[in-house]
Amino acid sequence: MTIRTFQPGDDAAQVGIYNEAAAHLPKFKPATLDEIRRRVRAAEFDPATRFFAVEDGLPVGYATFHTNGRVSFPWCRKGHERHAGALFEAVLQEMRRRGMPGAFAAYRADWPAQATFFTAHGFRAAREMVNFVLDLTDMPTPGARAGTAVEPMLADDMAAVLALGEGVIRCRTPQELTDHLWHNPYFGSDSAFVLRGSAGRPVAAGVLVVKDAYADPTAVDANMPCFRLGAFGTEGLQWKRLNGVFSFVVRPGPDVNAHALELLAHAAGRLTETDLGTLAAQVPSDAPHLLRHYQQLWRRQGAFPVFELAL
Repeated sequence: MTIRTFQPGDDAAQVGIYNEAAAHLPKFKPATLDEIRRRVRAAEFDPATRFFAVEDGLPVGYATFHTNGRVSFPWCRKGHERHAGALFEAVLQEMRRRGMPGAFAAYRADWPAQATFFTAHGFRAAREMVNFVLDLTDMPTPGARAGTAVEPMLADDMAAVLALGEGVIRCRTPQELTDHLWHNPYFGSDSAFVLRGSAGRPVAAGVLVVKDAYADPTAVDANMPCFRLGAFGTEGLQWKRLNGVFSFVVRPGPDVNAHALELLAHAAGRLTETDLGTLAAQVPSDAPHLLRHYQQLWRRQGAFPVFELAL
C-alpha cells in the first residue's frame, strides 16, 4: 500500500470509495461525480490537501483537509479499513508541515464510529453546534431600554465586536472580521449591526442573513454537520446558506437576554417587507451564556459535535 496526493481521475475513485464506505450510515447521502468534480476543478483546489491509499494500483481509501483546519474521516473500501490510520496520519503530517495550528472534524452525532475514530486519535469533543428556529409570531416583545440604540456596524466597531465575541468568533484580528462581515460574497455589509450603550460603544452585535434563494431553515436536516452562513463562530468555514439566519454576540452577564431581544426586534423590523416568517440560528455549546438565550426562547432543531486537535 502506498499513500499519495490527488491525481487526475481520482474524483471518480473518491465517489466510489465514499459511497461504498458510508452507505450503511444514518441519513447517508450518496456523493455524485458532478459534485466532486466541481470541487476539484475549482480555482482554489489544492491537490496536496487530498490523500489516497493505493493498493495494487487502485485507490482504496482517501482523506482530506481544508486550509481552515477541517479534516475528513479516512474513508476506505470494505476490506481495506486497516489503511485508515496511516492515511489519516499522512493528512496530519502535511498539516503540521504547513504550520497549521490545529485540526477539527464535524460529523453527525448518530455516526458513532467516526466519533470513536477521532477521539482515539487524540481529538477532544470540543463542543456541539446547536441549531434553532424561531417563528416571528412567537418572538417576545422587548421592553423599552433607555440609553441603547441598534445601528449599522461601523469599521471602528470591529475591535469591540471581536472582544464581545471572544471565545466564539474565529477571526483573530479586526481586519479579518471586517473582511468576513463586509466583503462576504454571500451577504451584504448591511447585514451586520450593533447595539450601542449609553457611552456609544457596542454592547452587543448581530447579523441577519436574508436571501430568498437560500434554503428554508425548516426544511433542512438540522443534525447534518453544516455550519450556517452568518452565525458567529463559523467564520472562514464552509457554509450552508439558509434564509433568515440571525446571530448575536454579547458579553456574559445579566443583560444577555435583554440585549438579544433588542437585536431580535431590529431583525424582525427588517423582515416586514418580506415573506419570511421564521428565523434560524446556530450557536456553539461552549458559549453557555448565548446557548441559554436560545434554549429559553427558540425551538431546538438539532445539533452535531465538533472534535478538535492541537497540532
